[in-house]
Amino acid sequence: MTTVILARHAMSTRFELVLHGGDEAALRAAGEEALDEITRLEDELSYFRATSQIFRLNREAARQPVRVTPWLLRLLQQAQRLSAESGGTFDITVAPLMRCWGFYTREGRVPEAEALAQARAGVGMHLVELNAPESTVRFTHSGVQLDLGSIGKGYAVERAGELLREAGVTSALLHGGTSTVLAIGTPPNAEGWKIAIDHPGNPHNSPEHTGDLQLPLATVRLRDESLSVSAVWGKSFTAADKSYGHVIDPRTGQPTEGALLAAIVLPSATEGDALSTMLLTLGAGEFERVLHLREGMRALVAGTGTEGKALRIESHGFELRHAE
Repeated sequence: MTTVILARHAMSTRFELVLHGGDEAALRAAGEEALDEITRLEDELSYFRATSQIFRLNREAARQPVRVTPWLLRLLQQAQRLSAESGGTFDITVAPLMRCWGFYTREGRVPEAEALAQARAGVGMHLVELNAPESTVRFTHSGVQLDLGSIGKGYAVERAGELLREAGVTSALLHGGTSTVLAIGTPPNAEGWKIAIDHPGNPHNSPEHTGDLQLPLATVRLRDESLSVSAVWGKSFTAADKSYGHVIDPRTGQPTEGALLAAIVLPSATEGDALSTMLLTLGAGEFERVLHLREGMRALVAGTGTEGKALRIESHGFELRHAE
């Protein structure tokens, strides 16, 4: 049994791929092709790159219909369905709000009410017209902009997994920054790939916590499925002694306060990405609603409890390791 380990920086994170099999050259070739696909999709889906289809849509679609590749139209249709299913808690038109709160320039700021209202006017998938026969996209409001950050990495990982399977790979683990994980088969001599969920209270996750490292919050075993983790840390900032995370609730225009972390296990990494964002936004109070959206889903959500800073955790299909 041969093991091949590959890595690639893309989509502002580090992708790592572990493959097991009998032919090292074939494994390496399949792995490189999968990582090349992730790099290609970054070029197509990036909000910032002037060569991407998303950049072109944001620049031109409010003036005229813009033709896109069929695969991108299908992805946008999927995002539109997920937005409707989530009641708008997942929405790829959130870009105006991200810009308004300063998250694109890493200068985080609390916006003025007028600026926030103007940004919110351009948010909502009902403002995006998808023409399947013509494969075109049009915005019905001049302020609309798309940001696929909440689904693009999941889609890229899912596409990479499809290429690995087509190449005959039967045992592999691919992750992007540990927030999106895809498992193919199992590792040698194991029933599944064991993945740990980091504790929200660890210092590297929250500037408010400066104590010792804590045990993982939970673990989960994956086999031919994906794990998506959404969390409020990352591009956060503090103003007037209040911390604001970078995940925006499209319904209110405010950084979400529903939870600190949400995790979803599904066969589809694309859907898992979207639904983990939904669960993070809704929080533990809506756990059962989200859990029943897909048959066989495993889910976890952790948020601040009503008493002090104790975590409130709701979980199905995860092995809890540590709770406060």
